[in-house]
Amino acid sequence: MDYKDLQVFLSLSSLQHLGKASQQLHMSASTLSRRLARMEEEAGAQLFSRDSSPLQLTPAGELFRQHAEQTLLSWEQLRSAVGTQVSDLSGRLTLYCSVTASYSFLADLLSRFREKYPQVDLRIHTGDAAESIPRVESGEADVVIAARPEQLAAGLTFKAMAASPLLFIAPRAPGAVLPLNQTEIDWAQVPMVLSESGLARTRVNRWFAARNIAPHIYAQVTGNEAIVSMVALGVGVGVVPELVLRNSPMAGRVRVLNVQPELEPFAIGLCAQSQRLQEPLLQALWKTAAI
Repeated sequence: MDYKDLQVFLSLSSLQHLGKASQQLHMSASTLSRRLARMEEEAGAQLFSRDSSPLQLTPAGELFRQHAEQTLLSWEQLRSAVGTQVSDLSGRLTLYCSVTASYSFLADLLSRFREKYPQVDLRIHTGDAAESIPRVESGEADVVIAARPEQLAAGLTFKAMAASPLLFIAPRAPGAVLPLNQTEIDWAQVPMVLSESGLARTRVNRWFAARNIAPHIYAQVTGNEAIVSMVALGVGVGVVPELVLRNSPMAGRVRVLNVQPELEPFAIGLCAQSQRLQEPLLQALWKTAAI
């Protein structure tokens, strides 16, 4: 559980309405509901009573609210103590990331960066995650938020910010993909929806190759969000980062398969050209990501 989770919880406890809180937080009601369920699982208790409208905190939820307020207050005091003095640094930085990364990492990073460096013009571009590393290599972007490739190109430096498991997902309806109903899944018969290229495709190809399986590829798409949508429609099984699934409006229409061995998780973070890390603007962003 992170500070953003606590902020989400306090917003929900204040508004006492799932729909209003989702609008204020700029996330779907289903995403907010899943996030609350995850917090309750980690806390080991139900935090809201779902039987009343408006939502009511349970006794455990009230204790959690006090904990959240105290924790966030301590965090703000710490940030003030270590120095949030406004800098006169100015200039322009271009940052590229996927839409999912913008939901999960960018808001908090931008908030902290702009608080300390208000005169820096940080230009944000979003698109396919597979384009992130090529963009920073070519110089189209000064810095990217991306999954760390298995072999980081010479001349690039990567700074990890979080990890995201790589998941096999199937339609929620049990009979939608018939081979999954077998006691022993015949993976050669399972229709797969995979990304055309990128790190996820590399890892799932390796998973099949290690088992001498030629996968039945039903569709190849650009972007992990499209995989979730196609799986939700019932056409097959997909492989996506947990980070994508968590933020997808279609997450409630798919289920995660317990597949062993698990695929290697993604390391998500900042990536930039090593020779440019001494530039003041990149240094400032790099340090902000470490706070």
